[in-house]
Amino acid sequence: MTLPPLSLYVHIPWCVRKCPYCDFNSHEAARIPETEYVAALLQDLDLDLAFVQGRQLHSIFFGGGTPSLFHASSIGAILNAAERRIGFANDVEITLETNPGTAEYDNLAGYKSAGVNRISFGVQSFNDAHLHALGRIHSSGEVLRAYDQARRAGFGNINLDLMHGLPQQTPVQAQADLRQALALSPEHISWYQLTIEPNTVFHSRPPQLPADEVLWDIQEAGQAILEQGGFTQYEISAYSIPGRRARHNLNYWEFGDYLAIGAGAHGKITWADGTIQRYWKTRKPADYLAPDKAFTAGQNAVAREQQVLEFMMNALRLVDGVPQAWFAERTQLPESVLANPKSELIARGLMVDSPVQLQATSLGLRFLNDTLAAFDGL
Repeated sequence: MTLPPLSLYVHIPWCVRKCPYCDFNSHEAARIPETEYVAALLQDLDLDLAFVQGRQLHSIFFGGGTPSLFHASSIGAILNAAERRIGFANDVEITLETNPGTAEYDNLAGYKSAGVNRISFGVQSFNDAHLHALGRIHSSGEVLRAYDQARRAGFGNINLDLMHGLPQQTPVQAQADLRQALALSPEHISWYQLTIEPNTVFHSRPPQLPADEVLWDIQEAGQAILEQGGFTQYEISAYSIPGRRARHNLNYWEFGDYLAIGAGAHGKITWADGTIQRYWKTRKPADYLAPDKAFTAGQNAVAREQQVLEFMMNALRLVDGVPQAWFAERTQLPESVLANPKSELIARGLMVDSPVQLQATSLGLRFLNDTLAAFDGL
């Protein structure tokens, strides 16, 4: 079989302060053991090399936590090791998540020299009152300064992460955030609704969020603003100018493979016999760095009956969907297993009637959970 494209995810688990809405594996620390952690990451990578199976890396993503707390030399050491051990595609996309409150020109220029070619700023809002409510450490002014510094450092591919549906946010305020983002002329905007996740401060002490009808008004108006600004929606929460879709995230949604190194990172690998394996790394940074550590905390083969739903959960998030032939190529299951649920969803107006494409309609995207339910248990 032809193996899918391969990416690499690198998790940096530390933050200056834990945000009350965040359920990611991130930790506050007075001292970050940066040198020790980089050494552990490289050991971890070495143990994952059997998963490569002759492929090059098409994308790399440094997520967190706050990867921009690490020096450019550390990011460079990781990239150099990955290139020597695995190799990069000629047009490899290398993204670094960055908190505007930790962005400095020298570091940004260093990241660029190290090989990072895409910056993703965790902006969330340009409204200082909303930033305070979200527990962010930066101000709107720092966002503008960091963005300018990134451009001066030579970055020609920048993503801005924005949330909507914030505590007591009005549609006018949400629209103002988008207009300010568009005024900066980024290449990509990730715009998604705040959700309250378990095991977060907001879950134990819920803030007052906008009513459902207000959320819908925000969504409709925001999508129109983005479209008028030249941005095309290609995934539920992703918008870009032409040619600047996030290749790393596309690989997730297109059911590609990805190595995962770092505390709590999750990976997915396809083997030549069609077996799909998921694995995850030791979650707590102290355990990940322990002398007697086992980097991999667990792994399992994805059962055939689960592969249908997993594939569709990713593919149908894309506005244009994916070629139907990819289903058989990337799961080794026959396309015929999709026939009945697809026919049912077409009749309900939730999937596009196409013999060659797996694609949700606009209604199917709006009610994606209902659409996916048809593929559960096949």
